[in-house]
Amino acid sequence: MDKFSLPDDQEYIRLDSLLKRMGAFTTGGQAKLAIQNGQVTVNGEICTMRGKKLRRGDRTTYNGETFEVY
Repeated sequence: MDKFSLPDDQEYIRLDSLLKRMGAFTTGGQAKLAIQNGQVTVNGEICTMRGKKLRRGDRTTYNGETFEVY
């Protein structure tokens, strides 16, 4: 599991932004399509909202890789 450290002055990160920053996708458009196609889960449930706000403790999985916000 890869972890993303949310800056202290930031309350959340959007799902598509997290996936791009963690290297799961090279573009935001690729992340958007995967999310809309139901290929991404957030905390164990399929999420189709690319703008989903992820906060500390949330886990996202795509293609067998899990990313945790902390």
